[in-house]
Amino acid sequence: MIHFILLQNRMGNTRLAKFYIPVDDAGQAQIKRQVNAIVNARDARATNFVSYKDIKLVYRRYAGLFFILGIDQEDNDLMYVELIHLLVEVLDMFFKDVCELDLIFNFHKVYMIIDEMVMGGEIQEVSRPVILNRLQELEISSK
Repeated sequence: MIHFILLQNRMGNTRLAKFYIPVDDAGQAQIKRQVNAIVNARDARATNFVSYKDIKLVYRRYAGLFFILGIDQEDNDLMYVELIHLLVEVLDMFFKDVCELDLIFNFHKVYMIIDEMVMGGEIQEVSRPVILNRLQELEISSK
């Protein structure tokens, strides 16, 4: 199960956060700080998996952004690395060469994309064409 999804830049600014477990605001802020400190301190040649409390962090860095998932210890690490890559591909196709500013100014669309892929902390859809078609339908219906 996915406990949280964080998109953070190298400066430690959280650009997007989605929690699938109940955590109060102070707890979320603490998690964001601690996770950023752990991920930022790791060498670029280190694995993309690291233990954090009773969960595992799976992350990938794209340009200046870290895409970080907090998952159960027993979950498949590689599946979540691929989920991160799929998310980045979908964002790139949806926004036509996504950048950090797209995530900031269109955060509601990024949440919509994540909601198409993950629901309640479980992966729901992994087909890029299906996700993009649904997003296109939602964009058309909202106009």
